[in-house]
Amino acid sequence: MKKPVEHIQEPIWLCVGKLMDGSLSPPMANAHIVFDREVIYYVGPAGPPPDAVRPGQAQPDAVLPDAVLLPGLIDGHTHIFLEGGELDFEKRKAYQAQSAEELLVQARARLKKVVQTGVIAMRDGGDKDGVGLGLRAEGNGGLPRIISPGAAIHRKGRYGSFIGRPLEDHETPEACVADRVARGADHIKIVPTGIINFQKGQVTQPPQMDAEDVRALVAAAKTHGKSVMAHASGAPGVEQAIQGCVDTVEHGFFITEDQLARMRDLDMAWAPTFVPVQVQVDQAGKMGWNAKVVAHLQRILDDHAARLRRADAMGMALIAGSDAGSCGVTHGLGLLDEMALMERAGLSPLKAIHAATGACAARFEFGQKIGLLKAGYRPWMMLTEWDPAQTVANLKKEKWLFFDGQWHGSDGDASGL
Repeated sequence: MKKPVEHIQEPIWLCVGKLMDGSLSPPMANAHIVFDREVIYYVGPAGPPPDAVRPGQAQPDAVLPDAVLLPGLIDGHTHIFLEGGELDFEKRKAYQAQSAEELLVQARARLKKVVQTGVIAMRDGGDKDGVGLGLRAEGNGGLPRIISPGAAIHRKGRYGSFIGRPLEDHETPEACVADRVARGADHIKIVPTGIINFQKGQVTQPPQMDAEDVRALVAAAKTHGKSVMAHASGAPGVEQAIQGCVDTVEHGFFITEDQLARMRDLDMAWAPTFVPVQVQVDQAGKMGWNAKVVAHLQRILDDHAARLRRADAMGMALIAGSDAGSCGVTHGLGLLDEMALMERAGLSPLKAIHAATGACAARFEFGQKIGLLKAGYRPWMMLTEWDPAQTVANLKKEKWLFFDGQWHGSDGDASGL
């Protein structure tokens, strides 16, 4: 696929065969869009008004009848400081033992490759060394935009030390949240539960925070205008997050239908993060899992898929988040895999794309208008001749990304990411 416009004259006027604007509206056929490096001026099914294009311009700069245009993608749950592709636990442990400066250098280099996948922004899920905050502070010109909570908040001696710092480091929940905000947190990440015991196929540890703990942290966050994302798996732990009124539940394995309904009624969003568990199935031999463990894992995934279908039928807000940085989950490609798993579970391609574009735009504050192709939004968008409205797997194929005023091409070869 050739570059859509060889020489950029601003504004640019394109006519494409199909446009998906990132909302749940049906794709627009034979759509026109006018944009420059900074902003979209017009999107519509007919030619733009004269004041939206260059003086005297009567025809588009390019007519692309076989192309589909859609927003750049937003990964709703990542761990930017981690290198996800590595499966060997000793190597992962050694990687995490590096200094914050070393982790920052490697994360910055990794982000340069992520753009090729079509990911233009990420909501970080926390790291104890502030790598995400460091990248955010640099401005990220030409790199995916980042919002980060800094260190997540967990209970001392419980799960979460590699991504956070203990609540007990501070006298009160209010002081703990104030510390995160003072360090630059864009949102607050809390860890009310542990993780799945893969060998037993369940969350075996009780929640590390009760509803009162969560409620106090949420209330403190709200005084600073910050949203709260909660790592929670196992119905008892998810219950504490719901009763504590968090903004998003991350993972949510073993969530119940009643809990989904209450989350919907409270306008909470859910990021189901299928990919890390799917990797355990796909790489079972390398992970050392026997047939019994694989059966547990597959049961968990099947149940999660059923819950996603139910949540969709209920009209819940769904967020696509890869949990990139987790074992075997690479940044950028992990989000494409997550969207494909959401589609496999039963979401339409349109809804899976919405979960990684418009749904994130509605929930997260990146300081600029992204995630939708509408007038007034940033023109960070993908162009492809492989229709993602048929299947989101097509997003792994050849495409162009317009981002920060530049066209970035990807031939679909993901081997270098």
